[in-house]
Amino acid sequence: MEEKREKGNFWLTVATFIVNKRKAIYVLFFIAIIYSVVSVNKVSVNQDITKYLPADSETNRGLNLMEEQFLTYGSARVMVSNITYTDAQKLVDELEAVKGVKEVAFDDSEDHYTGTNALYDITFSGEEEEQVSKDAMNAVRETLADYDTYVSTEVGAEEETSKALAKDMNLILVLAVIIIVAVLLLSTKAYMEIPVLLITFGVAAILNKGTNYWLGTISSVTDSIAVVLQLALAIDYAIILCDRFMEEHETMDAESAVKVALSKAIPEISASSLTTISGMVAMMFMQFRLGYDMGIVLVKAIIFSLVSVFLLMPGILLLFAKGIDNSHHRCYVPNITFAGKLANKTKYIIPPLFVLVLVFAFLKSSGCEYIYDTSSVESAKKSESKIAKEKIEGAFGTSNQLVVMVPRGNYEAEEKTLKEIEKLDYVDSALGLANVSINDDYVLTDKISPRDFSELADLDIEIVRLLYVAYAYNQEQYGPVFTGIDEYDVPIIDMFLFLYDQYEQGYVTLDDEMDKNLNELYDTLHDAKQQLQGEDYSRFVLSLRLPVEGEETYAAMDEIRGICRRFYPGKDVILVGNSTSDHDLMSSFGSDNLIISILTALFVMIILFFTFQSAGLPVLLVLTIQGSIWINFSVPALSGEPVFFIAYLIVSAIQMGATIDYAIVISNRYLQLKQLMPIKEAIVETLNQSFPTIFTSGSILTCAGFLIGRIASDATVASIGIALGRGTLISIILVLFVLPQILLFGDYIIEKTALTINLSKYNAREIGGRMSVTGHVRGYIQGEIDADIKGSFQGKMNASLETWVPGKQTNIDMLDGGGQDGGTSEDTVFPEGCGAAEAAGKGGDEE
Repeated sequence: MEEKREKGNFWLTVATFIVNKRKAIYVLFFIAIIYSVVSVNKVSVNQDITKYLPADSETNRGLNLMEEQFLTYGSARVMVSNITYTDAQKLVDELEAVKGVKEVAFDDSEDHYTGTNALYDITFSGEEEEQVSKDAMNAVRETLADYDTYVSTEVGAEEETSKALAKDMNLILVLAVIIIVAVLLLSTKAYMEIPVLLITFGVAAILNKGTNYWLGTISSVTDSIAVVLQLALAIDYAIILCDRFMEEHETMDAESAVKVALSKAIPEISASSLTTISGMVAMMFMQFRLGYDMGIVLVKAIIFSLVSVFLLMPGILLLFAKGIDNSHHRCYVPNITFAGKLANKTKYIIPPLFVLVLVFAFLKSSGCEYIYDTSSVESAKKSESKIAKEKIEGAFGTSNQLVVMVPRGNYEAEEKTLKEIEKLDYVDSALGLANVSINDDYVLTDKISPRDFSELADLDIEIVRLLYVAYAYNQEQYGPVFTGIDEYDVPIIDMFLFLYDQYEQGYVTLDDEMDKNLNELYDTLHDAKQQLQGEDYSRFVLSLRLPVEGEETYAAMDEIRGICRRFYPGKDVILVGNSTSDHDLMSSFGSDNLIISILTALFVMIILFFTFQSAGLPVLLVLTIQGSIWINFSVPALSGEPVFFIAYLIVSAIQMGATIDYAIVISNRYLQLKQLMPIKEAIVETLNQSFPTIFTSGSILTCAGFLIGRIASDATVASIGIALGRGTLISIILVLFVLPQILLFGDYIIEKTALTINLSKYNAREIGGRMSVTGHVRGYIQGEIDADIKGSFQGKMNASLETWVPGKQTNIDMLDGGGQDGGTSEDTVFPEGCGAAEAAGKGGDEE
């Protein structure tokens, strides 16, 4: 009998192979786990989200140019509170004595001392990522260890942020596992199911995290949040297989039960995963490449979860089979019959109200205020660096630094541009080569004659004339050599650097004092040139009294850009800073939001179309979940809180892809059960049967989201967590208390838009009494039947009879009355359900 049933069942053949080869699979997974554990430390994590801006964005171009052409020293703003000015002044010498500190800016102006707060602007000898700067920053902290100190710096910030976030996420993961265990204790049927589920998930998480090494570099946001999201999104797959096993194990031995359960679970789980994957894939089309980064890691996470469930979990179930048998307990998730009864009573009230709520939520969420700078995001837990930044800005005001890059070589244009920019009332300072003073008379880029340079450098005029001649030849400017070198003007910085070059090559001899002065001057000029002049561009560094983002700031950027283009007509002018980054993010947000919304809804609707073979039902389901997304983001709009744009984009995709499963569960059960009973009873039974699944998955994802939001100190991660937790909770409420009414209200639409006419609804009949059955019967008739039988039984059958192929039939004959005659049915496949009998014919006496 069993062999006959296996014949032609592809998935049962696959399942049998997997179970039979479980020992070899153990070995393969063991090797994969070792590889992944070793690879985890090789994964490169990027903390700077500006790296994910579109390649052609102004900020990305500017950052690349600055990295290639300019030297940018590491710096720090260090505030010492509760200190007198005299003591603060004494600290300057101690700070300057720290190895690796290049310069300490401090004076008695309000920019550096106010109330009892002293602010030191410290410049280090190396760039931000260089070890000399990191060591110096640590030494500065040690020097000020006895003071009330606040430090705002990018030097070493990545490591500190990474460590803090890793610590937060480890705590979140531990708490998430505790919550999962608690939920599973309520929803499972045996205590020993829980270790099976945790082992399966743990292996999938390790495989995914280790194989991030294949991607080269991933973002810190993805690295920190992926494990928890994988757990919340994919734990369902293991639960489905476990539940299948428990059902089959009631009538089969453990090994047979695993094979049958796996054969049924593979197509079911695979179909369920498609909607989640579709949401992740939609993120990968974003211009802001953080979406691609997170999307590909989460798609990989879901795939590894599927692989672990399909290949590893069957063997683990067999290992724990005896323990599962000995640890049975009842399911503590209650029925929610009241929700089904409420749906029947309000089926004409809730749908119209939901449409109104949908319109309101759409309008409110569309008018939501979005923010693009991480420093603007409010999180429940603040990092030390954010606290320090807020303290410093509270005492000394905001410092918004903006870099302007213009084509190199035109010092006159640089000087005019800087003078115009300095006139702007929101500009605190503007630094460029063209306004760095040497003395009261000259700036670095002033052009001076040989005699003026002779006086400035205190060199013999004849030596300077020869030097000017040599410079003219070097620059291939031969005219002044023949027309008169005394009239040849050269920028001071260029002549001093040329003088040093000639001195280094031995063409110029200086006395000891001049030697010392020239070397000191060269160090200053060389540093200035490296920081402010590159191979193709010159750089201006502006300090603005403006917030990092906002219309006022963006208008100021346009004004600065306009001034630069006035003196550099037709030339490329590039602005770089946090403000330009935020503006670029805002520019890409509109298109990314449209891409996410359209692609996610489109992918999900296509999947649902083929799943349900209906044009109307997918629209109803997508509108329900899309409504939950609009409601989710109308909450901050109503409370006047801004939304971090990354949270909106990512959560929109995840919420649609993940929570549509809840709507699918309810819709699928409803479509099955309404063939077997009146729709009023079907919706009640649907909610009772679906609630344990939705409760398990939904509570895990909701709790995981809120945990991330409340504990993570990284503002980006925290904002995603809060929005995801709130969104999942709203989705659960809608699928339990709004979707049922929509299904009842829209039942006519669902039937009319089905691709195939479902005759079973119309041929359904209740048969009672003593019956004779010849043919294939499958269903619940005082115990489940799935067999070709010839015999009779006493009871009641609620049978949906359909004729598919003429000439083959199942005969149901009443032996003693009490019901209706049987009909014909051929190759009819009935959905699995609970509480009602199902019967289907598959041939006659012989197949």
